[in-house]
Amino acid sequence: MLVDTSTVDDAAVYRIAPDRALVATVDFFTPIVDDPYDYGRISATNALSDIYAMGARPLFALNVVGFPRDLLGEDLLGEILRGGSDVARAAGIPIVGGHSVDDPEPKYGLCAIGEVHPDRIIRNSTARAGDALILTKPIGTGIIATAIKHDAAPPESVRAAVASMVTLNRGGSEAMQKAGVSAATDVTGFGLLGHLHSMLRASGVGARIHATSVPLLPGAIELAAQGFVPGGTHRNLQDLAAHVRWSDAVDANTRTALADAQTPDRLIERIMQTIAPPEKPLQTHVQVGANG
Repeated sequence: MLVDTSTVDDAAVYRIAPDRALVATVDFFTPIVDDPYDYGRISATNALSDIYAMGARPLFALNVVGFPRDLLGEDLLGEILRGGSDVARAAGIPIVGGHSVDDPEPKYGLCAIGEVHPDRIIRNSTARAGDALILTKPIGTGIIATAIKHDAAPPESVRAAVASMVTLNRGGSEAMQKAGVSAATDVTGFGLLGHLHSMLRASGVGARIHATSVPLLPGAIELAAQGFVPGGTHRNLQDLAAHVRWSDAVDANTRTALADAQTPDRLIERIMQTIAPPEKPLQTHVQVGANG
C-alpha cells in the first residue's frame, strides 16, 4: 500500500508491479442541480477528479446509486446514469456495473479505478517551502448550488457553475505531471481552505493566500451575502477557526467563499508563500490577506 488514509489523500494507491500501481476512490452525493442529466455528469466528474488529482489515469468505474424508484420513476434515473456514462466516455473509460439501493433521497456517484507509475504519484503530503499555489477552477459551487435549491441563482451563475463542474480535470492533471508539481489535491466538500489545510498538515508547512487572487464563480459573493450558504460551508469555517489567520481586510462573504464546500474543483498545488521555513517548529496554518 503506497497511499492510505494516514494523510487524508484523495485516493488509495496500491502497487501491483514495480512499474504499476492501482488508484481507487469512491465518491457520491445528493442532487445539487435540478437537471438529472447534469447531476449525473457533475457526480461522475467529481469522482474522477480524485484519480486525476493523484496524477493517475482512470481505467474504469462502477456506478453507486441510491434512488427512490417508486417516488421519482426510472426515467429520471436513466437520465442520471446517462450523464455519468457520457462523462466516462469523455474520459475514455467504461462503466462496467455497480450497485443500487432503494433510497428516499437520490444519490449518485462512482467507484473509480485508475493507474499510475509508483514513481509518479502526486500526493498531498509532499508540498515544499517556497512552492506556488495554482487553482485550476474558480470556486463558489456550493453557494450557487444552495441558491439553485431556493430558485434564487441567476442563470449566468448556474451556467458557469455547471460548466465548471462537468469539466474533467484531465487537462490539469496532465499539465501538472509535465510541470513536475510537488503535491496536489482536489477541492471538494471541505472547501479551498479545508483541503489546503489537510495538505499543509500532511506536508509540515504553512501557506499564505491573497484573497483577491482567488478566482470565484460569477455571483458567488453576492449570493453568499444574501445568505445562500450550505451547512457544510459553515462547518468548514468553524473547523478551521484555529488554523486560519484572517486579515481584518477580508470581509465575511469572502471568508465564506474560501471555505465553501465544493464539487469537482481541483487544486494543483505547489504551496504559495510559507509562513515558517522547514527548519523552524512546524506552523501548519493558513494566513489569508486581502491584497495580492
